[in-house]
Amino acid sequence: MEVVVNSHMPGLVARVMVDEGEQVKKGQEVAVINCMKTELSVQSQVDGVVKSILVKEWDEIEVGSPMIILEVA
Repeated sequence: MEVVVNSHMPGLVARVMVDEGEQVKKGQEVAVINCMKTELSVQSQVDGVVKSILVKEWDEIEVGSPMIILEVA
């Protein structure tokens, strides 16, 4: 099953903290969004493996924009 990690704020992708194929845990920081000079953490809501990264640093995103796809067992 796939789970999509979406943006919870509009802004710019400051950093992507994971790589494709990497194992992540629930609550782990997977990306950072810069919104009005404030950095906000984006965390995984589930344990899984990073299947695909849909954004890169300095991409502009909106609320609900898909950022990362996780494969969960």
